[in-house]
Amino acid sequence: MPRIIDLSIPVHPEMLHWGRRPTYEMVEEITETSPSEVSRWLIGAHTGTHVDAPSHFVKGGTTVDSLPIDHTVGEARVLDLRHVEKEITADDLIAAGTEGARRVLFKTRNSTDALTRTEKSSTWVGLGPSGAQWLVDHGVVFAANDYMTMEAPDHTAEWPTHVILCNAGVVILENANLAETEPGDYYLVCQPVPFEGREAAPAPTLLLEFEGA
Repeated sequence: MPRIIDLSIPVHPEMLHWGRRPTYEMVEEITETSPSEVSRWLIGAHTGTHVDAPSHFVKGGTTVDSLPIDHTVGEARVLDLRHVEKEITADDLIAAGTEGARRVLFKTRNSTDALTRTEKSSTWVGLGPSGAQWLVDHGVVFAANDYMTMEAPDHTAEWPTHVILCNAGVVILENANLAETEPGDYYLVCQPVPFEGREAAPAPTLLLEFEGA
């Protein structure tokens, strides 16, 4: 049996969030006259571990319910980028051994720093536009980062990394917790909630590590 690593972060009202904080209400609670609990949540599509589909930045682009399954399921590589201070470049990707991978996940200092906080950090590690273009040029179809945005902090006015990846049909996974994951090759299973016609959705994500792999 493979070792299974869950990359998903818990969703709760005090969590790290972009925009509106998630909230919930109890519709039913277990009592002497009620046998079950039922909750109702109000969350953004970009809450927690989630996928950005191309339509996030491309008008008429592919939405989360139409993503190719072979983009989000298959062999994947976790890259050690913990030395990067702020922006992952093409040179960083080459040095980390990205060549030949179709699905990549960036393990950065975020997993043990910015991702563990309940409020947005002033800085974090993201993918720069040169890195995004390198991924596109080398046939990558899925890219994951361990923070609530793939974008590097200096580029959140124009969002060039998102624009490059989304225009090329690359699926983006954000808020992937890679703290307990070693760099190397795995089998990825990422299944976004199929919100029909929408640009993003929560996406429970697992990595399978096979013995001897």
